[in-house]
Amino acid sequence: MERVIFFDGFCNLCSGAVQFVIKRDSQNLFRFASLQSDYAASALKQFDLEPAQADSIVLLENGKVYQRSTAALRVAKKLKGLWPLLYGFIIVPRFIRDGVYNFIAKNRYKWFGKQESCWVPTPELKQRFLA
Repeated sequence: MERVIFFDGFCNLCSGAVQFVIKRDSQNLFRFASLQSDYAASALKQFDLEPAQADSIVLLENGKVYQRSTAALRVAKKLKGLWPLLYGFIIVPRFIRDGVYNFIAKNRYKWFGKQESCWVPTPELKQRFLA
């Protein structure tokens, strides 16, 4: 079963989140692709999702797409350490979780900055990224 995390490759917060996941994904469960990639355009088209319009993390898992807080919580559930405990927040109604998520997403460039080009993984990590 492949799990792919699609992220905004220009966003410093998003790139930092990917690096955070990589450090805590000891079983290499996740693969990664920027929302700006050809892979994202192709993979998400079948779900009627336009990557250019996505302002959130997108998780493709078991043939289903998850966005915003649900995607983030499902990722946390698979990480080592105490991070899976965050999945308990799934009981909070999605409109509340996504409201907080959307507020952060809307301000992410202002608060965390934006790169001029997509983050490029090290040669050791390239195998986990989909073009």
